[in-house]
Amino acid sequence: MISVDIIEDVADIRNPLKEFLSIQNDILFGSISESVEEYLNNFPKEILPDVLILDIGLPGISGLSAIEIIKEKLPETEIIMFTVHDEPGKIFDALKSGASGYLLKNTPLDEIKRAVIEAANNGAPMSPSIARQVIQYFDKRKTVKESEILTPKERQIVNYIVDGQSYKMIAANLNNSIETIKYHTKNIYKKLHVNSKTEVVAKAFRGEI
Repeated sequence: MISVDIIEDVADIRNPLKEFLSIQNDILFGSISESVEEYLNNFPKEILPDVLILDIGLPGISGLSAIEIIKEKLPETEIIMFTVHDEPGKIFDALKSGASGYLLKNTPLDEIKRAVIEAANNGAPMSPSIARQVIQYFDKRKTVKESEILTPKERQIVNYIVDGQSYKMIAANLNNSIETIKYHTKNIYKKLHVNSKTEVVAKAFRGEI
């Protein structure tokens, strides 16, 4: 049995969600509050929630600000942010503060229930559009990491490769031997996870280097 609390200030959203969760055989509905302040005033609680569904746009203390406050009182509770906002900044602020999941308010009730179960089992439930943004964010971080590990000299060589210069031309420009340029190019391939000059050029054109 998974115990669930809700903090949501909009009655038209709060009440249907409460009614739905209250009739689920595998969920124990705990409490519902219209604000973080109201929720905190109810401590100590008889039944601690396994999962808390927390609105972001609340009057008074916002949902984002409340995450760390609530986690201090309920360190074992998994928090699912429940919101109309899908801006990347809000998503990552919530996740960095300790939220376990992030659902948009247009999520169907059955999917909300699945998200509650997933969170209670140490998952990270997210609406599809939110998950895509998270993936894109970490893809960008990975790209930056790849390019940042190139040395200044390797970056110079990459620029010459993109310009279409041969090993001989690059060696002349950098006052190095052709073998030295080939050695550096081999390291560049390893760092960028490519196998040819063409792939290096493609990464550069995509803005990944």
